Amino acid sequence: MARHGENIRKRKDGRWEGRYPVYSVEKRKQVYCSVYGKTYEEVREKLTTKKNLLKNRSRDDEKRTEHRIYISEEVVFTDAAQCWLAQVREKRKHSTYIKYNLVYQKHIAKIFDNVPLSEMTDFFVKEKLSNTLSDSVLKSVYCVLNQILKYASAQYSLTITLLKKPASERHSKPVKVLSKGEQKQLIAVLYQEMDLFKMAVLLVLFTGLRLGELCALKWTDIDFENKILTVNRTVQRLYAEGHKTKTILMETNPKSEHSRREIPLSAVLLELLIKYRNGKEYIFGGDKPMEPRTMQYHFKKILKEANLADTNFHILRHTFSTNCVEDGMDVKSLSEMLGHSDVQITLNRYVHPSMDTKRRYMDSLTAFYGQIYGQAG
Repeated sequence: MARHGENIRKRKDGRWEGRYPVYSVEKRKQVYCSVYGKTYEEVREKLTTKKNLLKNRSRDDEKRTEHRIYISEEVVFTDAAQCWLAQVREKRKHSTYIKYNLVYQKHIAKIFDNVPLSEMTDFFVKEKLSNTLSDSVLKSVYCVLNQILKYASAQYSLTITLLKKPASERHSKPVKVLSKGEQKQLIAVLYQEMDLFKMAVLLVLFTGLRLGELCALKWTDIDFENKILTVNRTVQRLYAEGHKTKTILMETNPKSEHSRREIPLSAVLLELLIKYRNGKEYIFGGDKPMEPRTMQYHFKKILKEANLADTNFHILRHTFSTNCVEDGMDVKSLSEMLGHSDVQITLNRYVHPSMDTKRRYMDSLTAFYGQIYGQAG
């Protein structure tokens, strides 16, 4: 039971709070800090620890420590998050701010509203987050949480331990690609009565471009003399404030600095591009970027025409990458052409040989041992 003079009380949210006076260097006066706990005994023990800590330090150290304690106890996660988002909005790409803000508002804001920074521990966060989130969403949530904590650590001169994302219990699904037979069916249809959309599909199958990069391509991105395609921008639908529709099509810089890249073009692709060259600005959209949803719609029509199962447009990028690996391309070259920031991403995602490739290696090994056996005999 709380006793008079201890400065311990039970809050409306069910937690116990203990207050103690410290000297704030920033405000140059005595202020009160708080400690929190689930029980009265826990808070009383924390208060005793804090008071003993202050008594045992020199005056100079005491002032610095008190200032640090004051900040960590008083600043709540919500305030740090809002300041961080404002900084992102000012200094980062608009599309980056939109994505981070969406993750924060949808999965973080309400759950951690007014939680003190000192309580943002691995155990606390894991308990609060929904266990129904997909692995990719959870990854985004932890990315945003840690960026906020990292910002708070620098802004308030605190030592904050970053959060560790729990190991996923779900097994990552293998990358889906078109089989050799399916590719033959698709290419046969692409060359039959070819139009701009079929040429776009062929271009991705031979370059591994992302959908947004494809839709944002301009004729000025093609160096016909040196046979090089340069990725300079991308388009994507983003949530936008102040617009009647929920999303708008926005042209932005590539996904990352590594995404801004040069890709060599084959003679076949160059001939196709020359055939469709016109006086418009964008290759596939004319006077403006192509709407990605329009390209996806036509891709599904092409799949149907080729008697292939319905799938997403990104399978073309996966198929290109897998073909390059199986054809013996070194991972560094492939990584640069895909615009990956790290070769490890390419290795983890695409360097998984097919059964045909494994069988070819085994047959080669058998032939080698057969030669040795023949020589020995």
